[in-house]
Amino acid sequence: MAATVDHLSTNASHRIASVRRVKNATVWILASASLLAIVGPAIWIIVEVSKRLLRGWHWSVLTEVGSGLAGGLENEIAGTVLIVLVVALLAGTVGILSGLYLAEYGNGPTSNILRTASEVLAGVPSIVLGYVGYVALVVYFHWGYSLGAGVIVLTVMVVPYIAKTTEVSFRQVPTSYREGGQALGMTNGQILSRIVLKSAAPGIATGMIIATAIAVGETAPLLYTAGYSQSLPTLNLTHHPIGYLTYAVWTFYNQPSAAAQQLSFDAAGILIFAVVALIIIARILVSITQRHSEFS
Repeated sequence: MAATVDHLSTNASHRIASVRRVKNATVWILASASLLAIVGPAIWIIVEVSKRLLRGWHWSVLTEVGSGLAGGLENEIAGTVLIVLVVALLAGTVGILSGLYLAEYGNGPTSNILRTASEVLAGVPSIVLGYVGYVALVVYFHWGYSLGAGVIVLTVMVVPYIAKTTEVSFRQVPTSYREGGQALGMTNGQILSRIVLKSAAPGIATGMIIATAIAVGETAPLLYTAGYSQSLPTLNLTHHPIGYLTYAVWTFYNQPSAAAQQLSFDAAGILIFAVVALIIIARILVSITQRHSEFS
C-alpha cells in the first residue's frame, strides 16, 4: 500500500514538473516573439535607411543649405535643433510643474479634472492638434507659418507625457523619505527639493527624453503651423517659416530627382541618429540621477 502511494505521488510530481516545463517554455516563446516584434522592425528600419544613406552620403549635407533638389540640409538641421530646444524648455517647465502639482498638492476635484484633461489631450492625434494650431495661431492670430506656432503646438502635444511621468515619479518616492525629512525638522519645501526631487529625478529625466524624441519625429503639426523655409532659421517667433528634417523626409522622397531622394534618406538617417543619441543620453542621465538619489 505504501509503495502504491509513493508511486502515485511520484507520478503526480512528474506531471506537475512537466506542466511547469511546458508553461515555462510557452512563456519564453511568447516573450521572445514579443521581443522580436519590437526589435525586428527597428533593426530593419535602421539597416535599410543606413544602406540607402551610405550610397550617396556627403559630409557637406551638414553644412550646406539646400533647395530640396540639391545641396544640403543645414537649414533643416538648424531648424529641428531650434524647435526641439524651445519645446524642451517650454514643455519641460509646464510638464514638470504640472506633474509636481498633481502628485503633491492635487487631491480634490480640480486635480481629477486636470488629470483627465491631460490624458484626453495625450490621445488626440497630432494632425488634429496641428489643424487646431493652424486655425488658432496661423489664421486667427495672424502669426503666419512660424516658429512660435510650431513650438506651441508641439509643446501642447508633449506636455501630458512629461506631466504623467513626473507625477508617477513623485508618487513612487517612498513615504519614509518624507517622514525622515520631517523627523530631521526640514520644511516641506526642503523635503521636496532635497529629498523627493532627487529620488524622482530618474523618472523625470526619462519623461523629458521621451517627449523630446516625440517632438523630433513629428511632421503633421509642423506642416500646419511652421510651414517650411529654405533659409536658415531666425529667432523671430511669428511670420517666419522654418525648415525641419521631417519635412525633408516626407517631401523630398516624392521628388523625381535622385539628389532630392538622397537628401530624404540623409534626413531620415540624421533623425534616427538623433533618436538613438537621445536614448543613450537618457540612459546616462538615469544612471547618474539614480546614483545621486540613493538615501540610506
